[in-house]
Amino acid sequence: MSPTSVAASVYAMSAGRLGASAAAVLGLIGVVVGGLALARPAGRFGTGSGRLGTVVALAAGLIALALGGLVVATADGGLGTGNGLGGGIVALVVGLIAMVLGGLALARSRRSAAPVAPTAQADRLTG
Repeated sequence: MSPTSVAASVYAMSAGRLGASAAAVLGLIGVVVGGLALARPAGRFGTGSGRLGTVVALAAGLIALALGGLVVATADGGLGTGNGLGGGIVALVVGLIAMVLGGLALARSRRSAAPVAPTAQADRLTG
């Protein structure tokens, strides 16, 4: 006897599809927030250092990566069987992009928030 994987119905929302969809949407939210934080580091996501958007993007990307990886690891069938494997792969990619954008925005916010040396500040004011 060989084990066979049962494909989900075309219109049914299986657990794999639901998990993959949730992970992909969360990763997409992380990409959007990370892109906004990268475009405007001290804009809407915090008036001080602008780190709120970076933290949200990093957290959403990490959760999307973990949930997408869980869906990929537990998918019974291959692509097209309705078990969420394709959506899990998309969630992994989108979560990774969100983490990269959040990391770039965090590096930019740290660089712009670096203290200026007093002598360089005095030279800039007098020169």
